[in-house]
Amino acid sequence: MKRIFDLILSILALFLLSPIILFVAWKIKENLGSPVIFRQTRPGKNGKPFNMIKFRTMKDVLDIDGNPLPDTERMTSFGNKLRNSSLDELPELWNVVKGEMSLVGPRPLLMQYLPLYSDEQERRHEVRPGVTGWAQINGRNAISWEEKFKLDVWYVDNRTFLLDIKILLSTVKKVFIKEGISAEGHVTIEPFTGQTQQGNGDE
Repeated sequence: MKRIFDLILSILALFLLSPIILFVAWKIKENLGSPVIFRQTRPGKNGKPFNMIKFRTMKDVLDIDGNPLPDTERMTSFGNKLRNSSLDELPELWNVVKGEMSLVGPRPLLMQYLPLYSDEQERRHEVRPGVTGWAQINGRNAISWEEKFKLDVWYVDNRTFLLDIKILLSTVKKVFIKEGISAEGHVTIEPFTGQTQQGNGDE
């Protein structure tokens, strides 16, 4: 039922939002150049890698060694507006159509975090990652990694169709009030380093 719901709603959203998606793509091309899409390998269900797509929000600026500059130096006011409105997430609807993501689930993080999780935290990969999730409506990037992981695992253990509906409706509200977009002092949130607490690596 969840997969059917995901498929129908994501296809409908892509159709209804296509004018907005095309407009955002044009504005990114105008402000940041090509490419307009940001692609990155992320862990999906059971940790299986997939290519997640988002709208690009940062400039491609490298240091003298060819490494990307810190996010704070690559982020623009235009990119901030995209993130604050969550419009940069719209292409992920295609990942939902392909079955790589769900509308609701733990957010797909970076591949390099996989070895850093505790056994309990790793359970967030028992379901498909989501465009939004329980952690996103309960603090998003304004909460600690530890809190975020606990919320992700709680969702895995308590997920229902009605809970997904609640999360989707709450997400719409959070987008409008622009709450929890970033952690203090960071463009989004500080990197997860696998620091431990009582023997467990926390996000």
